[in-house]
Amino acid sequence: MQTDNKQHRAILQRIARRAMLQRGLLPDFSSEALAELGSIQAPALIEGEQVRDLRDLPWASIDNDDSRDLDQLTVAEAMPGDKVKLLVAVADVDSLVKNGSAIDGHAHHNTTSIYTAGSIFPMLPEKLSANLTSLNFNEERPAIIVEMVIAADGSLEGSDIYRARVRNHAKLAYNSVASWLERNGSLPEAVTAVRGLEENLRLQDRAAQRMKDLRHMNGALSFETVEARPVFDGDEIRDLEVEKKNRAKDIIEDFMIGANGVAARYLSSNKFPSIRRVVRTPKRWERIVELADEHGSKLPDTPDSKALEEFLTREKAADLDGFPDLSLAVIKLMGAGEYVSELPGDTATGHFGLAVRDYTHSTAPNRRYTDLITQRLLKAAIGGSPLPYSNDELEALAKHCTKEEDAANKVERQVRKSAAAMLLKHRIGEQFDAIVTGAAEKGTWARLLTVPVEGRVVKGFEGLDVGNRTRVQLISVDIEQGYIDFMKVGP
Repeated sequence: MQTDNKQHRAILQRIARRAMLQRGLLPDFSSEALAELGSIQAPALIEGEQVRDLRDLPWASIDNDDSRDLDQLTVAEAMPGDKVKLLVAVADVDSLVKNGSAIDGHAHHNTTSIYTAGSIFPMLPEKLSANLTSLNFNEERPAIIVEMVIAADGSLEGSDIYRARVRNHAKLAYNSVASWLERNGSLPEAVTAVRGLEENLRLQDRAAQRMKDLRHMNGALSFETVEARPVFDGDEIRDLEVEKKNRAKDIIEDFMIGANGVAARYLSSNKFPSIRRVVRTPKRWERIVELADEHGSKLPDTPDSKALEEFLTREKAADLDGFPDLSLAVIKLMGAGEYVSELPGDTATGHFGLAVRDYTHSTAPNRRYTDLITQRLLKAAIGGSPLPYSNDELEALAKHCTKEEDAANKVERQVRKSAAAMLLKHRIGEQFDAIVTGAAEKGTWARLLTVPVEGRVVKGFEGLDVGNRTRVQLISVDIEQGYIDFMKVGP
């Protein structure tokens, strides 16, 4: 599957830049931001009685193979009573990116790094996000530490947040760590080079699994969707590679969920406002009930996360291969998350999908602006400093971040479809099995089951709803616009 033009990467970069500009996002840093960047020559080295020295702990990062903006390190300590103390170190980005600076202004505008098939448009200059504010291997860095004591049943028994100096002793990748943990591969060499890291990772894995099990008992939803990324051969797209969840990703996901909850409660306990990440009750619960009924299960008429999780668990056990399609349908029916400001004394809306009430974003300040905002609030609370934002500013920031996140998602989605269109260009006329992923006045969308590609059903879409299986024919693609159009040809 090839197009006539082999400069796929350059084409996708151009499409991405145009799409960003069309949605009001900035693909380039201003001259003021670049001038400011030139004056930053070294990482921040924070000293003082409030800053602990934790450099000798066996910290390690686990991220994608090609990740350079490392936001977190993790380490664990066994405690009596089968408890585990978990430490999550979050890069202290605020130490170099000051509120109101020109670099901060760019981050405030875009609010997130934008990851497209052609290139990455970082929220912060790579000199910072991939170097001076990144928790890079064998480099000393300032960090915000989220400490959690996890009981044998996975519950949180205690927590704290403080500042420290840390050092990354091993840069690890999800796939190789997961392969080892799942006994499908050997121990990564980077692990063997650090005394005690092998057992520490096993301890982290056990703690993460306990935390995950407890969250799902409380109604957190088990989703497993198909995520595809283009595979390049030089500058030519060769294929779409499906990324799957694994044990190493579980470690980071569960630790970050726990850390984000601790951060939200820490701010609340110190009478500080916060920006919360919320997912309200599903917008189309009635359709989720219908989907469950089609699978032989009954859900209550009103939204119930525990009942939904029990249904998802049963379906995953019954049909592992088909579960990602069901997951995708339920995710689409739940609706998008959003950011809201919460003042001291307010009652949080909560995150329906995670079954948690207190939840913020705090663990990726190199990549998301909300996390940088939360970091500034946390540092003020730790140090007893004045609030860095007024309540009105936080409310405006929450709305702005929600809006720009949606714009960034649309850019990423458009470029993904442009990449897919390149691969499908010579398959026009072929038929595929598909699942409906969107159905509204603005259009009906479906994802192919054999190729991880989503497109619009432009003919024969009447009566289709989210979660329906159908058969479609590819009738056209538009690489520049990221359009992939199908026609329904079967039941």
